Parts: sequence; C-alpha cells; structure tokens
Amino acid sequence: MRKEDLRIVFMGTPEFAVGTLKALVEGEYQVVAVVTQPDKPVGRHGSVLRAPAVKEYALSVGLPVLQPEKMKDPVFIELLRSFDADLQVVVAYRMLPEVVWAMPRFGTFNVHASLLPQYRGAAPINWAIINGETRTGVTTFFLDHEIDTGRIIMQREFDIPDDVDVEYVYDHLMQLGADVAKETIDIILQGDGKVETVSQMELGDAVTLAPKIFKDTCKIQWNQPCKKVYDFIRGLSPIPTAWTKYVASNGQEFTFNIYQAAKTDDPCQDPPGTFRAERKRLYVATADYWLEILHLQMAGKKRMAARDFLNGFNHFNS
Repeated sequence: MRKEDLRIVFMGTPEFAVGTLKALVEGEYQVVAVVTQPDKPVGRHGSVLRAPAVKEYALSVGLPVLQPEKMKDPVFIELLRSFDADLQVVVAYRMLPEVVWAMPRFGTFNVHASLLPQYRGAAPINWAIINGETRTGVTTFFLDHEIDTGRIIMQREFDIPDDVDVEYVYDHLMQLGADVAKETIDIILQGDGKVETVSQMELGDAVTLAPKIFKDTCKIQWNQPCKKVYDFIRGLSPIPTAWTKYVASNGQEFTFNIYQAAKTDDPCQDPPGTFRAERKRLYVATADYWLEILHLQMAGKKRMAARDFLNGFNHFNS
C-alpha cells in the first residue's frame, strides 16, 4: 500500500499535536479526519469559545473536524467509523475506549513525549526537567486498555541541556515527534500492518509517572537544594510557571511568578525562602546555596528582569 492510500484519522488537541498533523499533511499522507477536544470557554464569563490549536490548523487545510464530548457517544462512533480509517494517530489527546482504538485494521498508535515506560502521564516534559533528567525523547506505541502502557514501536532520544526550560524541550520534541510519527507510519506500511514491537515490561519495571500539573503543584518549596529548586523553576517555565509568596517586614504579602533563575556556589545560612536584594540582583535562600532570580512577575504586573523589577520594588531586605 502506498502512503497516499493509507486512510488516517488524527487525534490531538494542543499545539504540540499540530507539529505531527502538519508533518503528515505536508508529507502527503492521507489524513481523512481530525478528532479533537470541544472548543473551550474563555474570558471572565466564559462567553467566548476558543478552538483547540489542532482544530484551527485542520480547518485551515480543509480537513473534517470531529469534537465529541464523550468518546463512547454512539453518534460519534458511527461517524468515526464512516471514515473507514486504516490507522489512527494520537498525539496529546484524551484516553480512548477500546471501541475507538481498536476500530482501524492497523490499530491506533500514540506519540508520547518521553522514553516510556518512564514519565507516563499528562505532563512528561515538565516532570522530566523538574526531576533534573539529562535525557528524554519520544516514543510511539500501540494503544491498549491502560494509559501509556502499550507495546512500543519506536523510540528516539533527546538530550536536555542544563540551562534550558520547558519551551525549548517542547519545541524540539514536537519536531522529533513529527519525524518519529512519519517513520512509524512507514514501518506499518512496509509490514502491511505487521509490526515488531517491544513490551514496556521488557524495558524494566521502574516507572516514573508524570501526572497533570495544577496551580498548587507549581508552588516553590525553598527548603530543597538549590539545584532542585532551579530545575523546578525551569521545568515550569514559561507555562504554567513556578510561583512563591513573600511577606514584607510591614506584613504586606506579595505573590511572584518565577520564570528564570541561576544557580550559585554561594552557601547560605539564612532560612530557606529568605529574599535578598544586593546591587540590583535578587537572591533567595535554598537548603544549601543562594539561587539568583533573573526573571519574575508580580501578580497583576508584567514579566520583567529582576534588575528592572528592583527599580520599583523596595520591600526586600538588602
């Protein structure tokens, strides 16, 4: 079978998934439909609906878009079946029921932004950086009954530099994921659906999870080593962003988002979480060394460099 004849249904929602969908379209694979999440209410009163990034791209190239509320909805199931897909490709979407993932004759594979079985879950890129990993990658695997546990088709590695944040790794894995997805489809085509796979259990029984991140997850715990706090901040930058509170000597409380920091080799004796402004530079005490804050944002204000921020904020000890 030629790739132009292979009927593909693509499923995904965020910008990360657009990278793969765009690569398939531009690579002249036959994407016959796109499935994504419903439009999301935004704004103060939720009166405005925002379309998922995948939907916006799909419509821009004339692809049919399905947005089911429930994946087991009989109407959706029949509509999906009508596209007569040979294969389904999933990138950053919800968990699928068997009636959906088992529908195509070649099955359904997922593009996951980690080296499975490590970092199963919704936020693999964030947690890899938070945990100080120096290597991550992309895995394609066939879906089965449990989330992120299916048999592996392919993996490609990616090195994580010590001085980058989530945005950098996200952008590179988005491109790597698109490349790996195309390679995976070509392997499936060459074998006419028969593909050699590897059980995740064969790769070791140690599993690190990457659960969804909430606002409370992003609060900085300063009583940890400097390196740990540094990785935590870059693992959440620029989105959803690490944050902390500061109480001034007059009792006034401030909330800051911290976007960028730098490790120092300056040991500190002050209690963790102590802020210190010195020569237009801002430092916070951790469990061992001072951490320098480079970019931050006070609630209700814009993001700025620490030097500029200190020009208008004089509540820190100096």
